[in-house]
Amino acid sequence: MTMTIPSGLLPEGLSDRLPPQAEASARLVRRVLDTVASHGYERVMPPLAEFEETLAGRLKSMRAQDLVRAVDPVSQRSLALRPDMTAQIGRIAATRLASTPRPLRLSYGGPVIRLRANQLRPERERLQVGAELIGSYSLAAAVEIVNVAIEALQAAGVTGITIDFTLPDLIDALAAGPLPLAPDEIELVRAELDAKDAGALAAISPAAAAYLPLIEAAGPFHPAMEKLEALNAQLGGAIDSRIAGLRAIAKPIGWDITLTLDPTERHGFEYQNWFGFSIFAEGFTGEIGRGGSYAIIRADGSEEPAMGFSLYPDPLIDAGFGAEQPNRLFLPLHHDESRAAQLRRDGWRTVTALTPQENGEALRCTHWLDGDEPRPY
Repeated sequence: MTMTIPSGLLPEGLSDRLPPQAEASARLVRRVLDTVASHGYERVMPPLAEFEETLAGRLKSMRAQDLVRAVDPVSQRSLALRPDMTAQIGRIAATRLASTPRPLRLSYGGPVIRLRANQLRPERERLQVGAELIGSYSLAAAVEIVNVAIEALQAAGVTGITIDFTLPDLIDALAAGPLPLAPDEIELVRAELDAKDAGALAAISPAAAAYLPLIEAAGPFHPAMEKLEALNAQLGGAIDSRIAGLRAIAKPIGWDITLTLDPTERHGFEYQNWFGFSIFAEGFTGEIGRGGSYAIIRADGSEEPAMGFSLYPDPLIDAGFGAEQPNRLFLPLHHDESRAAQLRRDGWRTVTALTPQENGEALRCTHWLDGDEPRPY
């Protein structure tokens, strides 16, 4: 027996945005994109779907099993709906903009869809807005990316911002150098460091126990950095450059931004390399953005340096960010069209009566046009 799907039912994890949230969403995205545009980042608009192998092959973290797929009826090839726009920006940079002078600054905004949701974020479709700086791993580029991300959020009205820094490739660097690990120990060490389980880490092996100081080097930025620097001294300065880099990135950040450090955090940073950061805001559970440095894979297999950030503003929109109460003016029948046009130029939003029975207040208008003058309801 065929089940009838109710006409208003949407797939799990997908939802409509209705007035006034839809407009608040567009307004918040516009504020973010206008802010990054003021720093020279130019907008690109990649398509919602691409060939699966193209989308999955650009960034090291993309996996085919994470993609919502369909068969293209034209080419008979597998298509994938984008779960993340960063991979598409990498494709554009590596192909259509390959000859554009570097550093290349691009921005973007649009919906992405995940195959599965999680308990923290049950929605499968999300807005993603961000910026990418392509062609540089310099400290100056890292400073710019972090500070543009902060400025964009502040332009959207967000306060109580926390930036949590990480060093995604730190374990690989230590395991290959001053703190050697057997190949089968590396993932175990990563897992126990993520869990902050000192006992389980020490139980892996004596070599793994040498990573215990990294559990302590997490928390408020400056005390955590001091502990990381103490470990670095024991290792003969093996991570001097990473510490100097973090200090340089943090230095220009305003006093009103809370800084923290978790040097071994890997969740969500699978494709970042020398530095990464998560963005949190007071009053919100979980991160509202993430960024860092990574490599774009070119068609010939070579890599191009890049760094950027992505914001996921849906929780902000749900909390009322971007919302404004516009002045909606009800225009009765036979109103003065030239006066209405002037009021629209002055910033009013007008709702024109189509029948004598219409009620402007019921249509959510704040004012009505009385002759030439708006009157409040």
